[in-house]
Amino acid sequence: MKITDHISNAGDKTLFSFELLPPLKGKSIHEIYKAIDPLMEFNPPFIDVTYHREDYIYKQHDSGLLEKVSYRKRPGTVAICAAIMNRYKVDAVPHLICGGFTKEETENALIDLQFLGIDNVLVLRGDARHADSGFIPTPGGHAFATDLLGQVKNMNEGRYLFEDHSAFQTNFCIGVAGYPEKHFEAPNLKADFKYLKQKVDMGAEFIVTQMFFDNAKYCEFVANCRANGINVPIIPGLKPITSSKQLISLPKIFHIDLPEDLTEAVQACKNEEAVKEVGIEWMIQQCKELIKVGAPVLHFYTMSNPEPTKRIARAVF
Repeated sequence: MKITDHISNAGDKTLFSFELLPPLKGKSIHEIYKAIDPLMEFNPPFIDVTYHREDYIYKQHDSGLLEKVSYRKRPGTVAICAAIMNRYKVDAVPHLICGGFTKEETENALIDLQFLGIDNVLVLRGDARHADSGFIPTPGGHAFATDLLGQVKNMNEGRYLFEDHSAFQTNFCIGVAGYPEKHFEAPNLKADFKYLKQKVDMGAEFIVTQMFFDNAKYCEFVANCRANGINVPIIPGLKPITSSKQLISLPKIFHIDLPEDLTEAVQACKNEEAVKEVGIEWMIQQCKELIKVGAPVLHFYTMSNPEPTKRIARAVF
């Protein structure tokens, strides 16, 4: 079922969902199940499966020379989504990214997803590799999320890369990312909303936001979207603070601000367990407020660690 249908069928009820990381290579599918099982009591209608592009390792040859080799740290999402849908009978939402894939590889992945009965995809540009100073497109691939979205939309209309005749029309419900505090590469908020509106005009049917810790920013973002003619569901992305190190890492990696009250509360903690308690309690209050303002779904970035999200969900749902 499409995410938009799940939201429509829920009426005024706020739904619960979450996102997880594929396990590292060498780990079994049971690592995925361990990340999902504790959260199934909250009846998620869908589960996102994230993905990261390839990175580099350096292999030393007998000659002493180093060879830069591309490798994928985690397995792909197609098989994981199939396993989730088979075991839990919920919709899996794979992330599609530009980096690391040619257009033909993307087309083949979309065909596989359609054959598996997967109805939703989240379209993203993806991050730069650790060794790169900025995002570098894969040769033969897409440089922007709008280009990738266009390819999915073309397939929904029966237009494939190399077909010169009418082909089977896929029927993916397409989601995109939104940034309540502005995408760090956008020159200003006005430009950011322009790009987001372009994606919606191209066919995006829902938005999932970057994490935030100040609900006023989410409410302002929703209001600005509506003022800019963006009327699709806007799903808040949420992640509790669980470590004092995240006071530095989260703003650095995700380009977000942390409220002063939250920062001071974390800094006053005497140990990491106390930090986790502060983060969970903050997120519980955030969630209760988001339900009051009509958020359609509370979507948690679990990083495959279900316990904090489980405690939050039990206090909220």
